[in-house]
Amino acid sequence: MKQKRIVVIGFIGTQLDSGKGPARWEKWRPSIAITQHEEYIVHRFELLYGGKFGALVDAVTADIAAVSPETTVVPHDIPISDAWDFGEVYGALFDFAKTYPFDPDNEDYWIHITTGTHVVQICMFLMTEARFFPGRLLQSSPPRRQSTTEPGSYALIDLDLSRYDQIAQRFSREQAEGVAFLKSGIATRNASFNTMIDEIERVAIKSRAPMLLMGPTGAGKSFLARRVYELKKTRHQIDGKFVELNCATLHGDGAASTLFGHVKGSFTGAGADRPGLLRSAHKGLLFLDEIGELGPDEQAMLLKAIEEKRFHPVGSDSEVQSDFQLIAGTNRDLASEVVAGRFREDLFARINLWTYALPGLVDRPEDIEPNLVYLLNQFSQEYGQMVRFNKEARERYMRFAMSPEAVWAGNFRDLSASVTRMATLAEAGGISDGIVSAEVARLQKLWHHYTRAPAPAAAEVDLAALMGDDAAAGLDLFDALQLAAVVKVCRDSSTLSDAGRKLFAVSRSAKSKPNDADRLKKFLARFDLDWDQVSGRR
Repeated sequence: MKQKRIVVIGFIGTQLDSGKGPARWEKWRPSIAITQHEEYIVHRFELLYGGKFGALVDAVTADIAAVSPETTVVPHDIPISDAWDFGEVYGALFDFAKTYPFDPDNEDYWIHITTGTHVVQICMFLMTEARFFPGRLLQSSPPRRQSTTEPGSYALIDLDLSRYDQIAQRFSREQAEGVAFLKSGIATRNASFNTMIDEIERVAIKSRAPMLLMGPTGAGKSFLARRVYELKKTRHQIDGKFVELNCATLHGDGAASTLFGHVKGSFTGAGADRPGLLRSAHKGLLFLDEIGELGPDEQAMLLKAIEEKRFHPVGSDSEVQSDFQLIAGTNRDLASEVVAGRFREDLFARINLWTYALPGLVDRPEDIEPNLVYLLNQFSQEYGQMVRFNKEARERYMRFAMSPEAVWAGNFRDLSASVTRMATLAEAGGISDGIVSAEVARLQKLWHHYTRAPAPAAAEVDLAALMGDDAAAGLDLFDALQLAAVVKVCRDSSTLSDAGRKLFAVSRSAKSKPNDADRLKKFLARFDLDWDQVSGRR
């Protein structure tokens, strides 16, 4: 294997690297000492400095040439007038890294952080951590005896934490704890939902950009937004309050005042200044639910507030500032609203960076049971009484909850209300079969206005066109009727998993880990069919 060339990148040490006359060789000078180690050869030294230290750079270059002729010193005069100004130093290093011809396939970069001001060292660390400098940190130390020609010691630090198994495991545990926190410890089983929450946890920790939560009423948008806030709060990433507003409650002239505040006398009834919710969310998180209900004027003002962190209160000539993070919620298709001219395209583009569609409860039937456990525990803690189903009652409730009869129009709000009613009526902490029967009847009455379109007759499926004449003719009538019914359900479903949940709604409740998609896939394979064929996607 070809050995890579070693390239050191570091600042001149205006104090440590200085020295004149023969006595300078009795002093430990970091930039020179790093080229004196016998176990490696520095191929090139990229020596950074500010303009007024050119003479020192020339002297150091000459001394490096004397002790390590194989090392080429390349001076870089970078524009830093104040080495203690963080913004100036970081900006200069960023510009240097952006134009430097890194060749990591052939060169190994050591970023020397022993010399320079503390600000310089911190910026060098940050640039390496962010991989703008694709290398390892180099820390050098003087020999134990000062009056010696020894080069001292050095240490290489790799900031790629994935290389350190123990640290990587700690990060994995921390992420798992963050995900569990977002789900309130509910052991959800829906794979797509779990994948989405995993990503939301990473985004919540790493980003302050707006987030858009889509989904039907009761899907948990407000709950998730608050959990994101609390997660960021525990990680010390946010200092302010959680401020929540349902935009559907805003009407007329009061809408702008509620959001952006007003000054005294700006309109009739404005008897005092009002800060508005955006300023109340300064350094915190603002959750605007049903953002599609905002009027065009409020949309324009909100866009400016998001992009520039400042806005005008109603009736004020002076701008105010508020640095908040936004999470927006909606049960509308905002893309369609943009096309229809009811929602600003530029605002939609601004809040559409991280968009997540929260599924309704009917699309997560496998999560009904763990949520049922969570809600019962929550009720028990609040009222100080343990409440549990008896076996028959639990089985009956779950059969209904996961059946096509249960439309869950209000999603998790309906489930929470249902559990609260049953737990309240429980005798001696036990939910009986009779309580469940009454609750099922109550839910059926509650949802009687919501009907699901009946599945069309199985005869509408042309098996001969799907399988070929010979294969279709070789089916028993029983198999033909069953397959046609299954194909029809598949064509009326959005995904393989969705079709599986409908087809196995009853039997799946008896399985600890139902895999509806796999069962359906195996059934179709008996007839040499797959999902793409039967669903019409091929």
